[in-house]
Amino acid sequence: MMHIRTLDLFAGVGGSSAGARKAGAKIVAAVDVWPLATETYSENFPGAHVVTGKLDQVPIREFHDRIGNVDLLLASPECTNHTVAKGSAKRIEASRETALHVIRFAREFVPRWIVIENVTQMRQWRRYNTFGRQLKDLGYNIREQVLNAKDFGVPQDRRRLFILCDRQTLPPKIRPTQGKLVTVKQVLDGNGSWKLSPLFSDTRAENTIARYLTGLEQMGENKSFLLVYYGTDAAGGWQSLDRPLRTVTTVDRFALVKPSGDLPKMRMLQVPELRRAMGFDEQYRLNGGTRRDRIKLLGNAVCPPVMEAVVRALTRK
Repeated sequence: MMHIRTLDLFAGVGGSSAGARKAGAKIVAAVDVWPLATETYSENFPGAHVVTGKLDQVPIREFHDRIGNVDLLLASPECTNHTVAKGSAKRIEASRETALHVIRFAREFVPRWIVIENVTQMRQWRRYNTFGRQLKDLGYNIREQVLNAKDFGVPQDRRRLFILCDRQTLPPKIRPTQGKLVTVKQVLDGNGSWKLSPLFSDTRAENTIARYLTGLEQMGENKSFLLVYYGTDAAGGWQSLDRPLRTVTTVDRFALVKPSGDLPKMRMLQVPELRRAMGFDEQYRLNGGTRRDRIKLLGNAVCPPVMEAVVRALTRK
């Protein structure tokens, strides 16, 4: 069987690579600037050549000689300065322009396929159309598509832009692979292994209590549900367990509230639960750093089942 040799830029913890590997790709190399990410990546892809550093500091010709040619280039450029999650804060153009490294590596390696993943707001970037024209000038046919992870068996409502590129033909439209949604309830650890604490306490923020009361009014006193514990939320600050989780971010965001007589209890969702919510296999290693670090790694990742579907369709696997 001929494997599709794959290079992953902005690789993070390896979500894109995990999905591509399931689709039959051979992961030969990856680059990311965060040492904890590359350490974790190396644990999960022991045969890959993994580089820690900024892409503009990678000597591209030497790198090419080291890893050889590739068939597929995966890239998830920095999204922080595209996403609405940054609110009204000033956007940093240098962060957005990290996407231009895709052009540099495409020009050097000339892979048959490229997959670029980012937040949907990337399309509002002033250089987005120029970026697309540069890909076309390199001979790529392009399809842009917004995909939601929940349509691919991932228990999370997560919309992302995918830019699919093929030098030989127009990339196919990606079809959902899952008809039935996977819910939050299916990723929770239900064996009582995580400690709960009283919801009502002197240190609990007023906004948290208000969100709890909103959820309580809708769900009733005998139902567990989730609170959006940190960050802004335009949908009431709570959600049922009977639907996919809202978008996992890089912060510890979701709390499970459980009825306990007159005094409800709560706990934050834990790393193993968030790993499931992102669509990673149970055996995927995520051991380094602090709890906060591991949540950041997950929140920055691509959901593997989505990338698996993309790579299968793109390469007709």
